[in-house]
Amino acid sequence: MKHDSFEELQQHLQLRFRTPRLLRQAFTHTSYVNEHRQTSLEHNERLEFLGDAVLQLTVSEFLYRTFPERPEGQLTRMRASIVCEPSLARFAEMLELGTHVLLGRGEEQLGGRQRQALLADLFESLVGAIYLDQGLEAVRSFLASYIFPHIDSNGGLLVKDFKSTLQEKAQHAGMGPIEYRIVEERGPAHDREFVIEVLIGETAYGTGIGRTKKEAEQQAAAEAWRKLAD
Repeated sequence: MKHDSFEELQQHLQLRFRTPRLLRQAFTHTSYVNEHRQTSLEHNERLEFLGDAVLQLTVSEFLYRTFPERPEGQLTRMRASIVCEPSLARFAEMLELGTHVLLGRGEEQLGGRQRQALLADLFESLVGAIYLDQGLEAVRSFLASYIFPHIDSNGGLLVKDFKSTLQEKAQHAGMGPIEYRIVEERGPAHDREFVIEVLIGETAYGTGIGRTKKEAEQQAAAEAWRKLAD
């Protein structure tokens, strides 16, 4: 992460790290470390492990306090729908975390910045870094700003499906029909990757990359949704 990107990220998240090394580690993928073995960089997998546990605790606490009448089994299901790969990846997309991650060349070429699993791991790593740097209260504050507002009255996520959300937004604004267009298909049949562009009217608003057409369309819709939300 370049210094200006590092500063931009902290401003964007309204955070100020006491130990900048932790934030850099949170955004360093194993593929980058493997290509830069001469440096002392640490990848983010250990922070990901810690962040997962911190998320389980803080989301459980939020649900416990917010839904006092819900039984244990229901709270468990609600937590599972929030602390899961698709949801965490969407949170990372909404915060544009993929823009800042340090990737190796191969992972970059494979579209790692848009890959759902990588984005979910990145979000967990960031939470782990915030916890180590500033403690549990800072994590609660971060989630209260960026995550908890997206949990509805039933404990589900308000932003579940970017394609549906984008469709509603475009219709409400009278922007014209939405079309998802395949720009490129690459890789062998067993490891296919799709690049899809979303157009509203005749204007392109976003591009997505995914292992399936559905995943790529969601990525493209998420990018378009962010642009329209700005």
